[in-house]
Amino acid sequence: MSQNTNTLSRSLHDVGLAAWFGGTLANATALNPAAAQADSPSGTGAVANVGWDRWTPVNAAAIAAHLIGSIGMLGSDAGRVAAQKGAMRTTMIKTGLTAAALGVTAYSRVLGKRVSAHTEVPAESGTEPSSGTPSDVAAAQRQLSLLQWAVPALTGALVVISAQAGEEQRPTTVLDGIAARIPGLHG
Repeated sequence: MSQNTNTLSRSLHDVGLAAWFGGTLANATALNPAAAQADSPSGTGAVANVGWDRWTPVNAAAIAAHLIGSIGMLGSDAGRVAAQKGAMRTTMIKTGLTAAALGVTAYSRVLGKRVSAHTEVPAESGTEPSSGTPSDVAAAQRQLSLLQWAVPALTGALVVISAQAGEEQRPTTVLDGIAARIPGLHG
């Protein structure tokens, strides 16, 4: 692949991941607690639900950009990943983290849709039910109170493993990794 294609892939990968991580973290740390400042318990639910519903298409675009970029990068790095000792392990960890983040994000959205179907549902905060919250919505909110932290934790881990993958692409690291696969060169 050309350098421009790799630059585009890296850009999609990085910007998509940054938005996925940062937006989800911002909503967990700011939107959900701030919703509690609404004038009424039903207003709390409305603020949180409208905010998360507005974030959903942006998040979907960020995830798509990240995945497209990841596939492009993997295509351009396939030979190095196969030849360089340790690079396949990093790629597998990154793939596993991506799959986990996608799964948690998808399940969170299923729960979020259950909550936002009742736009003005009474709530204490974006993820904390009140005594007036319907039981099915309250159950979804309790799960979301944990999952809202799982997505930024997993995508944050992806940021870290992506930095590791970048370090593995330094010319001396690539040479050392390839030489390590040649019997008798390294003890």
